[in-house]
Amino acid sequence: MTLFEDLKRRGLIAQMTHPEEIENALEKGKVTFYIGFDATADSLHVGHFLQLMIIKRMQEHGHMPILLLGTGTTMVGDPSGRTDMRQMLSVEDINYNADRFLEQMGRVVDISPEKAIIARNGDWLMKLNYVELLRDVGVHFSVNKMLSYECFKSRMEKGLSFIEFNYMIMQSYDFLELNRRYGCTMQLGGNDQWSNIISGVDLVRRVEGKDVYGMTFTLLATKEGVKMGKTQKGAVWLDPQKTTPYEFFQYWRNVGDDDVINCLKLLTFVPIGEIEGMEKWEGSQLNRAKEILAFELTKCVHGEDEANKALAAAKTLFISGGADENMPTTTLADEDFQEGAIGIIDLLVKTRLCPSKGEARRLIQQNGVSLDRGTGVFAVVSDIGDTITKTEIADSAVILKKGKKAFLKVSV
Repeated sequence: MTLFEDLKRRGLIAQMTHPEEIENALEKGKVTFYIGFDATADSLHVGHFLQLMIIKRMQEHGHMPILLLGTGTTMVGDPSGRTDMRQMLSVEDINYNADRFLEQMGRVVDISPEKAIIARNGDWLMKLNYVELLRDVGVHFSVNKMLSYECFKSRMEKGLSFIEFNYMIMQSYDFLELNRRYGCTMQLGGNDQWSNIISGVDLVRRVEGKDVYGMTFTLLATKEGVKMGKTQKGAVWLDPQKTTPYEFFQYWRNVGDDDVINCLKLLTFVPIGEIEGMEKWEGSQLNRAKEILAFELTKCVHGEDEANKALAAAKTLFISGGADENMPTTTLADEDFQEGAIGIIDLLVKTRLCPSKGEARRLIQQNGVSLDRGTGVFAVVSDIGDTITKTEIADSAVILKKGKKAFLKVSV
């Protein structure tokens, strides 16, 4: 099976500027392509992970990726998919975030010089002369056409700042610069980047007279169209300090029955034939599919050792109901206790198993919380006024269980 056929069969490809030319380029040549990563946080998240897996697939077929760190574009902020303006970051913060991105990328894809090109668009965008940019680049953009794109239309009611309006021009210029520097002929990205990508393709063709292409990939979403990668604690990060390997494993272990097969297709290297065979699975068989998904992704991001630890912890918790040294732990501070004890409602909020006291109260009233005070036996918490002392926590392995999904050890 060819790379292009595999991408199509997995449902990864969303849109292409020139389908026949792209298929021919991928199958008969060696393509230099790029994917951009704006450094808006100090860690990549699971949305970025899909892009990294695309890069990994392309590398395995001999194509050369340019991993473009958006040290320049992050100064402005992409309005795509946003209802408000992005937070402005300092140059120092952006460069720090970009360095963290690169560290995490290296765990998933090969970033050695012979296998990948690492570039930072701040190297050229921060040096541009504004008047020259207007004359040499801005002249090729139609404001009427730009305003027809969804990334701008969706912002018109609440207001679109002039700085954001320039983002598309900056990203398009990236493609032009990468074409000149490295012979880059293809830009890839999530489907929310379609407008920016086709603008870049058009700019390179107008300025350089060269054939270049763009392709977008399916966004990671549930069957209902809800974007994946969010929990009650926030985003699912690739940084183990922000989302532990166990929490990362559990996120994928708990995906919906309707979503597990699609996630296996989009995010893993499990052969597509095997995954298609799983489409017939039902009931408890789907739990096996979820376990495969969670293990494969945790292994890719955090290594096989951490994946094995997470799998062992999950089996200990879900099969025997006991504790495991690899399960996530929340440590409470002295100020969390009043007169040497903490209420169960406060404990659920402090450990972020519940986002609010109201939700914690409802969960308790619905018998959705169990507590093991170190006896090895879980007991359902039915009293919203129940408390646990600091001494109890210090002397034993206190474990909270929310429904059947979230287990957490508490320490002091």
